[in-house]
Amino acid sequence: MMLKPLSLQSPSRCASRISTSLLSRVFCSRNHPPLIDNKVETVFGIVTSSTSSKSMKESLKSSGVFLSNDLIDKVLKRARFSHGNPLQALEFFNYCGNRKGFYHTPFALDTMLYILGRSRKFDDIWDVLIDIKRKDRSLISSRTMQVVLARIAKVCSVRQTVESFRKFKKLAPIFDTTCFNALLRTLCQEKSMSHARNVYHSLKREFRPNMQTFNILLSGWKSSEEAEGFFQEMREMGVKPDVFSYNSLIDVYCKSREVENAYKIIDKMRDEDILPDVITYTSIIGGLGLIGQPDKARGILKEMKEYGCYPDVAAYNAAIRNYCIAKRLGDAYTLMDEMVSKGLSPNATTYNLFFRVFYWSNDLRSSWDLYQRMMHAGCLPCTQSCMFFIRLCRRQEKVEMALQLWNDMVDRGFGSYVLVSDVLFDFLCDLGKVVEAEKCFLQMVEKRHKPSNVSFRRIKVLMELAKNHEALENLSRKMAIFGHSMKVCESDDILVETPDLDSCPNFA
Repeated sequence: MMLKPLSLQSPSRCASRISTSLLSRVFCSRNHPPLIDNKVETVFGIVTSSTSSKSMKESLKSSGVFLSNDLIDKVLKRARFSHGNPLQALEFFNYCGNRKGFYHTPFALDTMLYILGRSRKFDDIWDVLIDIKRKDRSLISSRTMQVVLARIAKVCSVRQTVESFRKFKKLAPIFDTTCFNALLRTLCQEKSMSHARNVYHSLKREFRPNMQTFNILLSGWKSSEEAEGFFQEMREMGVKPDVFSYNSLIDVYCKSREVENAYKIIDKMRDEDILPDVITYTSIIGGLGLIGQPDKARGILKEMKEYGCYPDVAAYNAAIRNYCIAKRLGDAYTLMDEMVSKGLSPNATTYNLFFRVFYWSNDLRSSWDLYQRMMHAGCLPCTQSCMFFIRLCRRQEKVEMALQLWNDMVDRGFGSYVLVSDVLFDFLCDLGKVVEAEKCFLQMVEKRHKPSNVSFRRIKVLMELAKNHEALENLSRKMAIFGHSMKVCESDDILVETPDLDSCPNFA
């Protein structure tokens, strides 16, 4: 079956993908002028090195740095990614907020709440929200709600998450379907579709569902049968599906290997004058790969162009993934070269598809060549790519390559220092390279990232055996700066601080 023509004005992939994490958009990377960066580092250094609220205030005043909204936003963002002491960030946030005539930005509020939520400081979260309600209630938005609920949902039950949602009725200036949608989106991302569905049915009489409500719920189905039933309920409530709704159903069919049903939905879209877009085609490409038809999937890329819709990076990545799964790396490389010839730059996901194959085939040489190509192109590896590469280096005992990766991470600021350093320190300690391990340890601390206690203990043993007591005392002092211990895990390349405290909000 031939696919139907696409609209020349296809909606943006990022705009239409409701399932994309909201937090990743809220805290997206920005480019800063060098002068501002220096001020950010100065203020951040004061906040993290101060031993008391009084000393922090005095140091900030004597620094001569003007604490503008823009600067405060960037310092809090820096605090978020440093995984430091959340109470220090809160002291800074409160100090700035208590200045006469000053009001925080929504970004500052949401970032502060994220930092507190990550450390499960739920009582502090509600204190901040109550204070903000008193000063400027308009800052509390549905986005704020989702930031808070996402952290609660990670460690608490669905019931407790819903109870937290209801507490916002007294805090938010508007408590409507948009807020209801924020709750559903949180449950889809942090819990499961079945939980989101149950909450939807229990609260849908209080909040009138709209198009966004159904699109949030449709985007997470794994069973085509359940998705079809929900799609029918959408129609029965008088909500007309849009291109995103249909794309969600097509995605479910493709992931379930029901590609023919996906084609039928495309016909139905055309009957309703809803033209498929690039996301529609990307799902089809992925579905064809799952049923072992990578060449037919590649043909979709050409077919799209005939109808005036040009593949984006995600569409090419889907086709490349198919060839990588089939271990046809020559065809995969050809597609990547084609991307470049069309003016599209391969991203970290593109390269990671190859790193994964090279890791499982134990091909360090190809991984190294690809890494060099990637860095030359100016594309920084994601954490998963770094982990594939560092583990290969350890497996084949290539210290120079491992240290090159580490130095690039330090110089250019990509990847997770914590996760990569655990493998690197273990590798260096196995080979007795205590000098190299000490240097990497100090580099990491200078970047204000805390090495794991396990890594520190391994280096400590080597230094004790070498009777290098002076260096050991220096490292011990560096570790003491970080205070309480942390456990670090990774989800979609985002590091999450998980303190030992296992607490939930007080719902009494």
